[in-house]
Amino acid sequence: MVQEGDKAPDFCLPAAGGTEVRLSDMTGKKVVVYFYPKDDTSGCTKEAIAFNALRNEFEAADTHVVGISADSVARHDRFRAKHDLAITLASDEDRKAIEAYGAWGEKTMYGRKFMGILRSTFLIGRDGRIARIWRNVKVDGHADEVLATARAL
Repeated sequence: MVQEGDKAPDFCLPAAGGTEVRLSDMTGKKVVVYFYPKDDTSGCTKEAIAFNALRNEFEAADTHVVGISADSVARHDRFRAKHDLAITLASDEDRKAIEAYGAWGEKTMYGRKFMGILRSTFLIGRDGRIARIWRNVKVDGHADEVLATARAL
């Protein structure tokens, strides 16, 4: 599992809108990578809308936001269109990036245990190292906290 100070694992993933996102292409910028379980679920929708609402502030802080889930690009496209999202949403259907960041693990819902994406956020500095990690994220106020940390970095 990656730790603060580690070099951020590179990834190259297909993204909504028929694009591709590669972490190494963003060297020299700060990057927020947030992992979320599934498009169009209540918490994930709320989180995406919160990051999207702060998109201009993140850009002013020279910080790019990338949301990653195991959903398909087609599902991301529908999700973005439905909620008018402009942030980058990448598809990691084989979970390589999700696992490299330690965002895959055992979850419990309604007493049932299963494996899934653990809601996690990583702030990567201009040097490509992980500056801050949030694990077991609670959505309310999270995007604001990440923005404040990105501004201070």
